[in-house]
This record gives sequence, C-alpha cells and structure tokens, in this order.
Amino acid sequence: MNPSGKAVRIGVFGGAFDPPHNAHVALAEAALAQLDLAELHVIPTGQAWHKSRALTPKQDRLAMTRLAFAGLKGTVVIDSREVLRDGPTYTLDTLHELQQEQPGAQLVLIMGADQAGALPTWHGWQAILGIAIVSVAYRALSTGDIARFDPKMLPGLPAGARFEALELPAMDTSATEIRRRAALGEDISSLVPPTVARYIDQHHLYRSA
Repeated sequence: MNPSGKAVRIGVFGGAFDPPHNAHVALAEAALAQLDLAELHVIPTGQAWHKSRALTPKQDRLAMTRLAFAGLKGTVVIDSREVLRDGPTYTLDTLHELQQEQPGAQLVLIMGADQAGALPTWHGWQAILGIAIVSVAYRALSTGDIARFDPKMLPGLPAGARFEALELPAMDTSATEIRRRAALGEDISSLVPPTVARYIDQHHLYRSA
C-alpha cells in the first residue's frame, strides 16, 4: 500500500520486442503518464509458444529492449525473467511471480486492442483477468476515429474482470515492417530509437542470408 491507502500499481508490458520500436516506447510513455504506476516492468518474451516464426536470439532482444526504454522518465524495470525461463513463456506465470514478489500490489497488464481481442487464445486467460487489470491501448486511426475493443465481446468473460483505457497517438509502426526493411538494407532510423538502429546495424540483425 502507498501512504494514501491505495494499492501500489505495477505495470506489466510484455512483447517479443523483435525489435522494440518507437510505438512500443510511446506506449510505455503513455502508460507512465496515464496509469498512476509506481513502476513499469518491460518484459521481453522468452520462448513464445504462440509465434509461428523463430524469434531473434533472446540476448539480442533483451539488449535492444534495454536500449530502447533507457531514456524514459519514471521507474522502468527491464525484466529479464521470461528470457531466462526454460520452456514456453506464459504471462500467467509471470503475473503469479510478480504477485508473490510484491504482495498487495495491483498488477496492470498493458496491451494493444488487437491483443485484447485475442485474450481467449492466451494460456490461462481467465485466471489472468482474476489477477490483473487489463489496460487496453487505443490508437487513433488515420480517419480520426479510434479503434475500440469491447471486452463484453469476449466469450466466457469472467465476472469481475477489469479493463482500463490507455490513449495513444496515431502511429503506423510494425516490427514486421522494420524487419523487412532491415533485411533489404533500407533505412529504419525513423521507426526505432537511434540506439536500437545502431545495435541492429552493428550486429547485422534481420539481414538476408
């Protein structure tokens, strides 16, 4: 608890970060500004059970994540627990660990609207909703509208599930497009933080064989 008697709020922002890009950083900045977080855990995925493609080696993704989020104002923890974990990476396991480490804290799981819509495909998704508030990032569209996710559309939504909104500016950035450009030797400096662009170049990541 904090001095006001309210539960301390811990943000949890996971992803492959392959690579981490400007939209990821903008989301983290928005979470720190809007969600009243005591700290934000940024957690690169380890062995992603749901990804059809092989991820870039975890040590590279962890290094890029540390570079990408280094300049944020606020308490940001680059949390390596999933890349160090053997076997498939499940968000539910991570939330249980954080719950044990910080008893009494309120966990806030941060994700995009597309991820929120796919929650029923996640391992233990109903248990996740019993542990954490889900903060759904809504990004303004080019039309000026905002893509909205309605949790009531989720089949089997457990009673008491809690959702919050996180507002983001319009940003058309995807890791898939960044990897494609990097493979072709094209400029990616406008899409990722400068330190990440240098790391990708120096380590020859995403280059075609």
